[in-house]
Amino acid sequence: MSGQATQPVDLGRLSQLSVTELRGVGEKKAAALAKGEIENLLDLLTHYPRRYLDRTREARIAELIEGEEASVLVHVIESSSRRVRGGKVMVNVVVGDDSGTMRLTFFNQAWRERQLSPGRHAVIYGRIETFRGRRQMTNPVVDLVGDKTGRIIPVYPQSEKAGLHSWDVAEWVAEILRRTLPPRGRGLADPLPPHLLDEHDFITREAAFAGIHQPESMEEVFEARRRLVFDELFRLQLALVLRKRAIERTAIGLAHTVDGPLLDAFTATLPFELTGAQRRAIDEIGVDLAKPIPMHRLLQGDVGAGKTLVAVATMLAAVDGGHQAALMAPTEVLAEQHHAGISRLLDGLTVEDRGSLLAERPLRVELLSNRVGAADRKRILSGLLTGEVDIAIGTHALIQDNVLFGSLGVVVIDEQHRFGVEQRAALRDRSYGDAVPDLLVMTATPIPRTAAMTVYGDLDVSVLDELPPGRTPIVTSWVPAPGNLDQAPGEVVDPDADPDLFAGLEVAEIESRLETMWDEVRGQLDEGRQVYVVCPLIDESEKLEAASAESVFERLSAVELDGYRLGLLHGRVTPAEKDQTMELFRAANLDVLVATTVIEVGVDVPNATVMVILDAGRFGIAQLHQLRGRVGRGAHRSSCWLVGEVTTVDGAARLQALVDSTDGFELAEVDLDLRGEGTILGERQKGRNDLKLASLRRDRETVAAARLAAIDLVDADPGLEVHPALAAELSLFLDPDDAEFLLKG
Repeated sequence: MSGQATQPVDLGRLSQLSVTELRGVGEKKAAALAKGEIENLLDLLTHYPRRYLDRTREARIAELIEGEEASVLVHVIESSSRRVRGGKVMVNVVVGDDSGTMRLTFFNQAWRERQLSPGRHAVIYGRIETFRGRRQMTNPVVDLVGDKTGRIIPVYPQSEKAGLHSWDVAEWVAEILRRTLPPRGRGLADPLPPHLLDEHDFITREAAFAGIHQPESMEEVFEARRRLVFDELFRLQLALVLRKRAIERTAIGLAHTVDGPLLDAFTATLPFELTGAQRRAIDEIGVDLAKPIPMHRLLQGDVGAGKTLVAVATMLAAVDGGHQAALMAPTEVLAEQHHAGISRLLDGLTVEDRGSLLAERPLRVELLSNRVGAADRKRILSGLLTGEVDIAIGTHALIQDNVLFGSLGVVVIDEQHRFGVEQRAALRDRSYGDAVPDLLVMTATPIPRTAAMTVYGDLDVSVLDELPPGRTPIVTSWVPAPGNLDQAPGEVVDPDADPDLFAGLEVAEIESRLETMWDEVRGQLDEGRQVYVVCPLIDESEKLEAASAESVFERLSAVELDGYRLGLLHGRVTPAEKDQTMELFRAANLDVLVATTVIEVGVDVPNATVMVILDAGRFGIAQLHQLRGRVGRGAHRSSCWLVGEVTTVDGAARLQALVDSTDGFELAEVDLDLRGEGTILGERQKGRNDLKLASLRRDRETVAAARLAAIDLVDADPGLEVHPALAAELSLFLDPDDAEFLLKG
């Protein structure tokens, strides 16, 4: 760490130093760290403890209470294993402290015998049980920590397989702190402006890193975390606010005419009234469209809230003014569904034919995707260039180099959680002529306010929080049975699953629930209703996905749903076959549609009242909520059955959340809590998570505070020229192109 003696060390310098600079980090340890995306000293310094053992309040074995969860520091006395029924391995470990001993039991984890060899020290966390008068834990969490004697012991994420232990990380981090902080080191640079330190009563960054890794008390941990969480969120908000202000400062937009005849003509053709939320969103969007700076707005709402109608109204505003609009979907199937639905909505509308005096022509909507044939593609590209195509709907094919619009005024992106900020910016910044198109991003699943403020922090937000009339409640049930219909009847619960997940649930009861489900399906079919059966996504390969769907189709046709008319839909059927199958289902000429997730969005069959999702544990909350939203679209009572075993508490929590709630905003909160935030600003830093310590849900107040602080600072110093240390640190967490764009002032 060479340099001027008086110059504090900044995070950029730490990012340039390999972990091999540290004592004891050879090639093997460096490779183990690299598997955890730890390659330099900054990575290691920001590899935070996942929890702490407070030895000032340390539990002792003799004090552990049956039925409660506890964390205790123990040493291993003996370890053994034996075979049990079914060829499984059971490992028994005897551990102790100065107050007594207890037994640990691990099922089907043979490696625990090697991990917990006599003499090892570990922090054990689990539920206390008693067996034959002796305390024990079953499948507890284990963290090897070495023979630690400090007041507060940090416990780091570790990997037994990679040979990476908590005590290794603690020693390496301690070395970084010794070499960086006074008295041996030059100190750590702190780019946060002094007024923010004072305003929020933050400790220094030096104190924060010392307190998070080597605390003397849990109060130190709290203050350290509070400061470092703000740092993470402040960096994110700075980047997003800088992006928003840079676009507003540099981009030339179109001032659309928002009171043209097309929107009135469109709403007049609808067989229902727009909801108040839809009208409010259209008005908010109209205010943006009328301004000469590009709109960048997020439209979020629950399943069935009517986002597509708002998007259509937005695109019609562009067409009304003589411009074009484009809607980009993440997959070809979704693009095709949007094209079919929007074409039906706009059928009969006309626009002025500028090639002929006082003449009109039908409003033209075209689909552009990789499935479009060469002749049709040539015709569509020509129409886009001349302006004869009013609305283009497609996939990434819309932003290929050979796609040129005559006058693109509005871009709508069906987000579907597939496009990051960089992808949105690339499309929005793709100017055709001098003007940048207005941008509307739709999310298919609501997200919490704090997440919207961060994930979509460069966009304004409109919310559809009102469902159209006529949507019927959906009753959701979970059957913890195998999603694989070919599995033997008795093989219904993974023996390695968390024992609490299926406590008291007998095999016969599970089989009874399955039969109840199929009875309801047949009952609904006999009443003239229709049913979806969604097959699991086994692999990203469409071939395997199709094979799974075909297998389920054959089984249901021969057994559970013998005698009913079944159709099959998956990613490998041709567009013509897909269209034919969907048309048969819409016309009620098919009773059951067996499909993969191609039906997730855009399918609207009011007569379909039952959704069966096989192997539901493989799907996330957002996708399950989307699939469930395909039913309950008519006047009939609807139900959704989630079929699938789970092996983790989080997996069970996902499915139970769907059973408990049909509120997309509530489910979004649960999803955020269970799934984590992921990389917020896109694919930077090799896809690493921007938030290593902060949580958008737990730290929602800090998100809001960081947002306000970022807005104030950027508005006062647009290029961060007054705050060069902050600009340098921000550049460290952005890719070079993004940094240049945001910080050029």
